[in-house]
Amino acid sequence: MPELPEVETVRRGLAPVMEGAMLARAELRRPDLRFPFPVDFTTRASGRRILSLGRRAKYLLIDLDGGDVIIAHLGMSGSFRVEDGDGSDIPGDFHHPRGKDEKHDHVVFHLETDKGPVRVIYNDPRRFGFMDITQRDAIASHLFFRGLGEEPTGNVLDAAYLAGRLFGKAQPLKSALLDQRNIAGLGNIYVCEALWRAGLSPKRAAGTLVDDKGKPKTTLLVLTDAIRAVIADAIQAGGSSLRDHIRTDGTLGYFQHSFAVYDREGHTCTKPGCGGVVARIVQAGRSTFYCAKCQK
Repeated sequence: MPELPEVETVRRGLAPVMEGAMLARAELRRPDLRFPFPVDFTTRASGRRILSLGRRAKYLLIDLDGGDVIIAHLGMSGSFRVEDGDGSDIPGDFHHPRGKDEKHDHVVFHLETDKGPVRVIYNDPRRFGFMDITQRDAIASHLFFRGLGEEPTGNVLDAAYLAGRLFGKAQPLKSALLDQRNIAGLGNIYVCEALWRAGLSPKRAAGTLVDDKGKPKTTLLVLTDAIRAVIADAIQAGGSSLRDHIRTDGTLGYFQHSFAVYDREGHTCTKPGCGGVVARIVQAGRSTFYCAKCQK
């Protein structure tokens, strides 16, 4: 499913259209997606001005006046399509084009903007996505958000924080990094890439990156920098364009062309002087790609 950089790209694509607009009507074309819509979703969302679009982990947050927030998750195949008098765009980065078949248009936000009426349409063939609405001051305690770890962006995530989360853990490092209680929004693709950049095996015990006093070792400092860098690079490139994940202007993201290990099984490792071969293993039901020669 779309990972944090792809969701952030969607947010940035929707923000210029939605922020400041009046959400005249929220139209639900079915009673549920992955989960049922709240019974008061339409009445709470309609007739409200959109203050801002945010993101927490892999969730989009649409802040409305009055204190309500629409929570949206794209699931496996969800996308937003913006339609106005000049045509339509699909904000995001999707390798295989997202569907525009209207039978999968499940939610329509009818907006009134300075440039006229706009429709923002949520299309989801598999219906693994979902939406909710809640009060902004209840976000931290909401089922989707309580217990989430720090975001892997900027300098908020640091080695001291990760040392506290990994201390004494015998679980594989990759599994610990995918645990949303440790790092919010970090997914399979970017964990593989960050571990390669840091030269760390996905199979090593997570606790080996922390010393006996609970302080981060040099390896954890390197890994923390690698996580932040790979996420920043992916956002700048507009996402990875994996599976069926398209940008606001209809073009694809390009970070997938920079993959060092992900989905490169059998290819020669690109790290200078390595010469190893990228392998694929399965951990907790997920594919892991790494170079056993340079990742220890």
